[in-house]
Amino acid sequence: MKKLINIIFILFILFSHTFAQNINTAQSNQLPLIPKLDFITTATNAQDVSVSIQILILLTILALAPSILIMMTAFLRIVIVLSFLRRALGLQTTPPNQVIIGFALFLTFYVMSPVIDDIYNNAYKPYSQEQISFYEFLDRVQKPLKYFMLKQTREKDLALFIKLGKIPKPKGIEDLKMRVIIPAFIVSELTRAFEIGFILYIPFLIIDMVIASILMSMGMMMLPPIMISMPFKIVLFILVDGWHLLVKELILSFK
Repeated sequence: MKKLINIIFILFILFSHTFAQNINTAQSNQLPLIPKLDFITTATNAQDVSVSIQILILLTILALAPSILIMMTAFLRIVIVLSFLRRALGLQTTPPNQVIIGFALFLTFYVMSPVIDDIYNNAYKPYSQEQISFYEFLDRVQKPLKYFMLKQTREKDLALFIKLGKIPKPKGIEDLKMRVIIPAFIVSELTRAFEIGFILYIPFLIIDMVIASILMSMGMMMLPPIMISMPFKIVLFILVDGWHLLVKELILSFK
């Protein structure tokens, strides 16, 4: 331990000495210590303005990418169901949050693969080959996401946001705006996720009730039933091949 502390102390002294030498050299040569960035210039034509606006839109989309991934894909339903499963089993931190989120992400990519392929083939490739404009690219990206969300959205949720927004009744799918579809889709996904979570809870709740009744009849009221029921719930989940069934039903729920 002392050797490690000594080595760290020596490295700190060497670093401080080198840093001080650089400062002295920079001051003697009158050179700035921090590089100067000067890449913002005035637009000289309409094309420069258009490119600047496109870059601004892309940066905005990148900033909103986490929200788009969570709220406009299958991720929302999957991660909520996995969280319900963990609570139903009585496991507080197993699997960890990183595992649940990673698993939900890969399942999301699997479910969303047709939409991703559609966007890549019909939007990104033509745009990268300069066959379509930037605004047509955004329109083609929006369409597959819109149809995916509408397939998972309940009509009553759509009607709710159309009514609250005082929007004229749309004649077809093309007339529906994303500002109506996105909140309706989120409400529908939350409802379905909670329905699946309730069904998951039932068998494990029965085990908890049986264990609690047995402990009460034996006079062991001070022993928490969860400690005894947890191994039985894990064994039941393994015997019925729970992960296989859960993943299968989750994926089929999007079909």
